[in-house]
Amino acid sequence: MAMQAENVADLKAKAAAELRAKEVEAAQKKADDENKGREGKGTRKRVGQTRGKNPQVISWEEFDESKPETLPVSLKEFSELAKVSEPIEKNILRFAIIGYNDDAYTSASDPIAEYVDLSWPDEIQKNFRQVVRNYSQGANVSIEDAVALIRPGIVSAVAKAKENPPAA
Repeated sequence: MAMQAENVADLKAKAAAELRAKEVEAAQKKADDENKGREGKGTRKRVGQTRGKNPQVISWEEFDESKPETLPVSLKEFSELAKVSEPIEKNILRFAIIGYNDDAYTSASDPIAEYVDLSWPDEIQKNFRQVVRNYSQGANVSIEDAVALIRPGIVSAVAKAKENPPAA
């Protein structure tokens, strides 16, 4: 009897997950269609799910960092595009604090951060993190072991690039 209850529960959970996936897909299609009509600078519609046991599909406005041409370049432009309410300075300061805290948490919670040399170019830092994570997971080794193997090559490559900068 317990076996049947587990199977029924598994089937219900699977059906709920499939339903949520279809809901997310439909919401994403709607957001994509809406975003196609948007040009220039401004926010774009994003789709995701709430956290927790019973996630719900949600959508929100967000600046798309993957498209730099859509991002504001000044606080005045940001406040206009984001429709920041009065008092503008107070609200922008609140956004700055939230963003700073989020960025600090992201950096502090990154197990690879302590091995990244901040003098490396941003692209090298990003690639180093990705390679270490992928190697650690793929080879089933610790982050420390992956860093010990990969970091010397990165350090050497960065040093060579500094000695022989590309011709302009």
